[in-house]
Amino acid sequence: MQTVKFSEDVIPLTDVKINPGKLVKQTVDSHRPMLLTSRGRGVAVLQGVADFEAKDEEHQFMRAIVQGLMDLEEGREISLADVKRQLKLNS
Repeated sequence: MQTVKFSEDVIPLTDVKINPGKLVKQTVDSHRPMLLTSRGRGVAVLQGVADFEAKDEEHQFMRAIVQGLMDLEEGREISLADVKRQLKLNS
């Protein structure tokens, strides 16, 4: 898991106006998001699309695992045979 390096990845909004393409390229190449600030406060995050999608997929996967574990703990489970029957899988 990569973390934001605040010494390198905090950019004032005024810098975005000067050379946005350079910042986008840096974000994509480094695979690290940038924190955009206004008056010293974080206001937005700049992140490459591929990295955003990968993080989102990972987040959704982890949510599904946690939900499955909660279902098991609470007795909400069905057999593999029942799942195959519901999905109309013959093997």
